[in-house]
Amino acid sequence: MISDNILNMIFSLFWSLVTIGLYSSVINSHMDHEWGWGWLRSGHSKLSEYEEKYAYFPESERLQRLEDVRRMFQFGYDNYMAYAYPMDELDPIHCTGRGSDEDPSNLNINDVLGDYSLTLVDTLDTLAILGNNSEFKQAVQLVIENVSFDNNSTVQVFESTIRVIGGLLSAHLLITDASQPFGDLRPEGYSNELLLMAYELGSRLLPAFENSTTGLPHPRIHLQHGVPEDGIKETCTAGAGSLLLEFGLLSQLMKDPVFDGVARRAVDSLLASRSNKTGLLGNVINILSGKWVGFQSGLGAGSDSFYEYLLKAFIMFGNSSYLESFNEIYSNMKKYMRRGRLKCGSGVGDTPMYVNTHMDNGKTMNTWIDSLQVAFAGVQVLAGDIEEAVCTHAISYAIWKKYNALPERFNWAVKQPDVLFYPLRPELVEATYLLYQATQHPYYLHVGSHILDSIETYCKAKCGYATLHNVITKTKEDRMESFFLSETCKYLYLLFDKDNYINKAFDKFIFTTEGHLFPLNSEYRSKPWWFTCEDDNSCRSSNVPSNESKCLNVAQEKHFPLPLSSHYLEQIDKMVGLI
Repeated sequence: MISDNILNMIFSLFWSLVTIGLYSSVINSHMDHEWGWGWLRSGHSKLSEYEEKYAYFPESERLQRLEDVRRMFQFGYDNYMAYAYPMDELDPIHCTGRGSDEDPSNLNINDVLGDYSLTLVDTLDTLAILGNNSEFKQAVQLVIENVSFDNNSTVQVFESTIRVIGGLLSAHLLITDASQPFGDLRPEGYSNELLLMAYELGSRLLPAFENSTTGLPHPRIHLQHGVPEDGIKETCTAGAGSLLLEFGLLSQLMKDPVFDGVARRAVDSLLASRSNKTGLLGNVINILSGKWVGFQSGLGAGSDSFYEYLLKAFIMFGNSSYLESFNEIYSNMKKYMRRGRLKCGSGVGDTPMYVNTHMDNGKTMNTWIDSLQVAFAGVQVLAGDIEEAVCTHAISYAIWKKYNALPERFNWAVKQPDVLFYPLRPELVEATYLLYQATQHPYYLHVGSHILDSIETYCKAKCGYATLHNVITKTKEDRMESFFLSETCKYLYLLFDKDNYINKAFDKFIFTTEGHLFPLNSEYRSKPWWFTCEDDNSCRSSNVPSNESKCLNVAQEKHFPLPLSSHYLEQIDKMVGLI
């Protein structure tokens, strides 16, 4: 007979084994599913400093960050409504509103502000995405009742299109979506007023395209009187060539081909003006002669959204010629603008970087990158070039780490800013969000958390969030541009809200260059006035970049433990003078 002591020993050993088994099961599951720790079982016994910092993001912290973003947005929005509405923008230091400037030469203000409650219009779909349905309905009603475009204002065609027409169309489509995925958003008695307002503003912008033999629009328009007699006759590539989504959708919804037609003609004119030596475009062109007056070819200000909209216009409308043009230009960018080692995540040499070059010969024109350039990482994600996107993003984030902000221009040769202010731009957050959607790596949650903390620490003012006048001294400027609520807060919120409908149905929407949400609808690919794909499959070609295949080409060690190996991240930090 077995003694009681032996039985107790067996019993104790049995439960010890059960406990160990359960504990191992829990740990293994946790490591696999709790933000990317599965790689620890793959032979990595020692973590680098970068891996220790970025390889894990607790669920509790994600939830806290989500609430922090909501509070940030609400603080900015509530103060805009309290102190600035119905004016265009909030001055968060003096707690007052801002509209168009009486001095017509103040283009920095007047290009954007048209006395049409810009921040409210630009922020409508953010309210819906954050789940504030009652405030969304109230805001829509305020826009319908109080916003007018019959104003004595001269505005930039590009800015009023992406911020105002885009905001109105996005909100209209959210309201009229029969499935109401964000909850009940339909104000009582709504009768397509936002769509009709978008149509009215679009009609007021159309004279910018008249009397243009090149098809390129005048950059500015007076909302009452048309093109100013003394108006500038030069436009940037992005300004003329980034109207395809808003104008194309407006044509589709109103059954009026004029808007789509003028937007396409402008793009065709720019594509026809590419250098016959490199296939690149400049950044400033004369709208009357069609001759380039700015010969810089780059990814930043003046050019950025042109490339973005070639790819997104194909995704939304199915015109394969836009995809072909994008692929050709992207290939030329890699040939003439890209510097550094062959691959982002392997090999030896300098960090891959796209520099500003002369459009005719690919020679470097200057040694700065601007804050808008990081948005191209998001375009690379959409194009399926994830590995390149990782490096494009990592350079700008290293600059952010250095200053807790992103200066408008950073000179990589001297490792210092050339232009010191930071106006709460969204581009780094946008790229961070899209890379997180593509990789699901906790590194990007850490990036977003750092950006959130920086803005809260250095940009918060008495009545909102202010532009940093100097990223070094952290002195503030009394302006909160509309894109802070429309884009910066929106992308931050979506980064941390894994259960948001957009993140569960990511293939059903596309974001405009102003961060407005447009649904992807097969009906938008059917336009009687221009060639379309017969169906979704016929829009595909051998040149279509594939997210799936490109992701598979990125070796597993580049995803785990970090999107980019520690020694490459350290190399980038040294490149910008962080270490």
